[in-house]
Amino acid sequence: MAEVLGKVPLLLDTDIGSDIDDAVALAYLLSQPRCELLGITTVTGRVDQRAALAEVLCRAAGREDVPIHAGAGQVLLFGPGQPEVPQYAAIESLPHRRDWGANTAVEFLRRAIRSRPGEVTLLAIGPMTNVALLFATDPEIPALLKGLVLMCGVFTGRGGQGPGSREWNALVDPIATARTYQAATAIHRSIGLEVTTQCRLPAEECRRRFTAAGGALAVVGEMAEVWFKHAREITFHDPLAAATIFEPSLCRFETGTVTVETASPQGAGLTYWSPGPPPQPHEVAVEVNPAAFFEHYFGVVEGG
Repeated sequence: MAEVLGKVPLLLDTDIGSDIDDAVALAYLLSQPRCELLGITTVTGRVDQRAALAEVLCRAAGREDVPIHAGAGQVLLFGPGQPEVPQYAAIESLPHRRDWGANTAVEFLRRAIRSRPGEVTLLAIGPMTNVALLFATDPEIPALLKGLVLMCGVFTGRGGQGPGSREWNALVDPIATARTYQAATAIHRSIGLEVTTQCRLPAEECRRRFTAAGGALAVVGEMAEVWFKHAREITFHDPLAAATIFEPSLCRFETGTVTVETASPQGAGLTYWSPGPPPQPHEVAVEVNPAAFFEHYFGVVEGG
């Protein structure tokens, strides 16, 4: 997916402000010299507060040129949703917009992708509501993407998973998750929990490295203090998904088919994985090199 030398046009859809790793991923994208960040869209719950968090991080990185749009706050049909944005408390007193237009994200994504057919990678690191609405609104969009990369799912055993093994982004809006996996894109890639949970750093090391990096990551460090009130580490779920766009060798991927449970409320959002040789509609990460990932991640953010 990544070109050897050129920029990678990228759109980010995020639920920044709940888990801290969305902000850690955005700091990476703002520092990544090969990332042409075309825009950021926010999803689920208080999407205005999420947009404000993205705005503050972009300003800290000197990137006030990046368009930011608030998207869908409610799930499509059923699911727990995600109303709270706890990390907003860390930036509430800082200057930021409070007049975000309602539900402008989907139309922004549609226009951005149509303006550059075959060029844009869509990175979704939150619940799939905006993505599903985009694909329903304009069914040609999946074919116009260069690639779709998701931090989503659990694919334990590479042949399914045990009862109750659900990943948060997938289960928040299970109908949207199912719709997203039904879309036919040139590259449809998922990085699931069984690989992302191998990329963890303790709180003290995060504090030290975020402060040393400065810029947007220093602001992320302030946001992380809200996270550290109930956690002793950060799992780099979303940053790993972002990094694979520029360094695919960080993970090993296998092809196959992903289906999503929607019939049972108790199991809604379960992601079932059936591996198979190409051509298959989906790619799933099955291995990761955590040491190589952290070397790459901090090399980018400290260099940026």
